[in-house]
This record gives sequence, structure tokens and C-alpha cells, in this order.
Amino acid sequence: MSRPARQPASRPNVILAIVLFSTFAYSLLQSLINPVLPQLQAELHTTQSMITWVVTAFLLSAAVFTPILGRLGDRYGKDRILVLALVALAVGSLVSALATDISAMIVGRAIQGIGGSVIPLVFGIIRDELPRERVPGAVGLASALIAVGGGVGLLLSGPLVDWFGLRALFWIPLVAIVGAAVAAKIVVPPSPSRIDGPISWLSAALMAGGLLALLVPLTQGAKWGWGSGKVIGTLIAAALLLATWVRSENRSASPLVDMRMMRIPAVWTGNLVSMLIGMGLFAVFGFLPAFLQSPSAGGYGFDASPTEAGLFLMPMTITMFFAGLLAVRITRRVGARAVLSASAVLITASLALLAFLHQEACQVVVSMALLGLGFGCAVSTLSNVIVEAVPPEQTGIANGVNANVRTIGGAIGAALMGGIISTQLAATGLPTDDGYTYGFGALTLAAIGAVLASLLIPKAHPATA
Repeated sequence: MSRPARQPASRPNVILAIVLFSTFAYSLLQSLINPVLPQLQAELHTTQSMITWVVTAFLLSAAVFTPILGRLGDRYGKDRILVLALVALAVGSLVSALATDISAMIVGRAIQGIGGSVIPLVFGIIRDELPRERVPGAVGLASALIAVGGGVGLLLSGPLVDWFGLRALFWIPLVAIVGAAVAAKIVVPPSPSRIDGPISWLSAALMAGGLLALLVPLTQGAKWGWGSGKVIGTLIAAALLLATWVRSENRSASPLVDMRMMRIPAVWTGNLVSMLIGMGLFAVFGFLPAFLQSPSAGGYGFDASPTEAGLFLMPMTITMFFAGLLAVRITRRVGARAVLSASAVLITASLALLAFLHQEACQVVVSMALLGLGFGCAVSTLSNVIVEAVPPEQTGIANGVNANVRTIGGAIGAALMGGIISTQLAATGLPTDDGYTYGFGALTLAAIGAVLASLLIPKAHPATA
């Protein structure tokens, strides 16, 4: 049951600035340490297999907590849960900054992942607090910052380490996040629309268990062996847990995720597109820095330092931001389906170029610019499709699920890329050029799937009560 709507906040610009900064801070942390994992491995005196858990722990935690805290925001107030999410980001950054071994670092990154709920909470606050005519533009801007933050993280990682050392990747964000949490506590008003009723913690546990059982083998399959009993057994457990969760949600009077909402055409098609484009973007974030830093003597790579690798990604960051801003205006003229289809085509072209033409620096730069255009437009448009398709009190959980689906797609894409590369190794132990060609080629096929899925997006997506 929703509370009566109220007039938009009297300080919408201040509120918008705070929630946008919160969004950017979280998305920055998604990729900030990816280019410097080898240096972090050396500093923590750990193995290559263990250091990957620094990324995996963040991913798994975000996947589990994003929909749960999004739902808690709908129930108890998005303002309160936003502060909680920012505090988790800050605590995780502090633990990581002080970590002296790999176990503590993994714990810190897992705590940081709780902050993934910032994304759906921000969309909900924007819908609650801004005048209706400003909501699409603000959602587009927030979506652009979600996309851009990942690129900026890759860009800034090398220079920050060069100037201030590895732990600056945690200390500097910590200071910014604490400021954002204090500002959010002071400025963001209580949520006007909430869902009454208890939270089903059994449902939350089933969903969390199912997601963990799904994502762990996807992220560790190359190491465990895709045909191993561990991978197959865990995936079977995931299917059983998630099936039980869906059944529980359908029977619940107060579900964590309303399955009727998930059947809204704009919602399920938007989630499908989000998963497929997420496969390409997260795999690029995860594997392109290593590709760029590879020695050119192996037939590919550019002998780049982490800082230089970040510069290769700058075109993606720039085009992603401006595409996210322009997407709202373009969507008003031609519709969401046309924008998403064109975005998916650009992503497809980018990944195909990366797969088959990556010997020259200019080819990689052009590919990154195309990827930024496509993904920036797609994320901004998808966010507005979801916001407009659901009632205000379901904004948090709907966008939480959409962000989660994109994360799951990213895990699948990274697993696919890693699995292909691991079968194409040179005598030196490094991936061959064919490995990257086949890997990026497989991601191109997923992007073609996104083109086809985007054609299923309804032309109109009015809010559904």
C-alpha cells in the first residue's frame, strides 16, 4: 500500500547532486582496482587465483545485496537505506585500505559490494523528489554516471597508484564516500511512497543462495573445470534454489520481488537487453586492460602500463557520458525501442572490431568510442523504461533487479571470455591472439542477441499499477 504522493522537494538540485555523486562513487569502485591486480597480488603476497577473488567478492556481494536493499528502500525509506549503502561502501573501503593480507582485502571488497544498492535507491529518490518533467533527464544523467564511473575507474587507477600508492585506491574514495553519506543524511528527505507489509527473509535467503550458487561457478569455472562435479553440482543447486524462490514469491502476500511486476513487457524485455549488453561491457572492463598491457612480441598487445591502458579507454568514458545525456532527447523523438536497437548495433560493431581488428592503437580507440556510445545510450534508456513502467513504490526493487541482471550478464560474459582464453595459451602461459579473437567474437554474438531482444521492447511503456 502506497502513501499519498507529495509535492517534489524544495531543494531538488541539491538532492540530485548528492545522489548523482553517490552513484558515481559506487560505479568508480567497480573497476578501480582491475588494472593493478598484479601489483596488488605482489603487495599482499598471494596467488593469482586468490587475487581474482578481490573482484569476485565485490561482484557476488553486489549481486546479492542490490535487490534486497532496493526492496528495503521501498519498505523503510530510500533515504535511510541510501545512507546505509554509503556507510557500507565507506567501511569496505576502510577495511581494504588497512588490509595486510588477501583475506582481509576480500572481506573489505565484499562489504563494498553492499553499496551496489545505491543504484536502485538513487533512481527511486529521483522519481520521488524531482518534478515529473525532470525525471527522465535526471535518470539519464544518473545512468550515464553509472556507465562512466567504470571507465573513469580504469582511467584513474594507474595515475593514482603512480602518485600515491596502491592504498590510495581505497583512501581517496573513502573520504569522498563519507562526505556523500553525511550529505545524504542531512539533505535527502524521507521517502513519500513506501510498501507496507513485512519483508520475507526466507525469500531473501533463497534468492541470495541461488545467486551465489549461480555466480560462483560462473566466475570460477575456468579454474575448477567446466565439466567438474563442483561446477555442475553448484549450478544444479542454483536452479533448485531459484525455482524455489520464484515459487515462494508467487505465493507470498508481501514478496521481495513482485513476479507480476517482472511480467510487465517493458520490464522483462528491458532486463533481457540489460543482461546481454552487460556481458560485453563487464568482459571488456575485466580483460581489455590485460590485453593492452600484454607484450607486443606475442603478436598482439601494446606493452602499455596501467596508466597507458587507461588512456586507451578514455574515448569510451567520454562518449559514454555524452551518449547517456543525449539518449533522453533522442528517445523522446524516436522511442525507446529504436534507441535501444541502435545502441545494441553500436555495441555489436565495437566488439566485432575489437575481435578482428585490434593490431593498431587507432582500431582499439575507435572500438572503445563506439562501445561508449552504445552502452551510454542503452543504460540511460533502459533505466527510464524501467522507471516509467512500474509504480513509484516499486522503483527501487525494479531497478535493483535490472542492475542485478546486468551484473549477472557481466559474470556470464567474463566467464565466457575467461573460459575461451584459458583454452588458447601460448608456451609462455599468456593467452594467444586467437584467444582474444574468439573471446571477443563470442561477445559479439551476445551483442547480436541484444539487438534482437531490443526489438521486443514495447513502443509505449506506461506506469502499471
